[in-house]
Amino acid sequence: MMSGFGLGGGMLFGGLLMLAFWVLIIGGAVWLVVTLARGSQGQLRAIASGQTPLAILQTRYAKGEITKEQFDQLRRDLGA
Repeated sequence: MMSGFGLGGGMLFGGLLMLAFWVLIIGGAVWLVVTLARGSQGQLRAIASGQTPLAILQTRYAKGEITKEQFDQLRRDLGA
């Protein structure tokens, strides 16, 4: 006869691992979508508010999102 921790206990543990795996996969996907959506909303708001490209660039530099080198290169690319 098999004890309570034999085959049945292993199946329960395996099932819990499978559940944890799928929770992590689905949770990670939701987190990624929410993070990407939040980032694009900020950029869309800036464009919709009528800010010039140079003003957006200056704001990004002030927030520390881009370095001085990136700022200078992008400013040259804009022709400003």
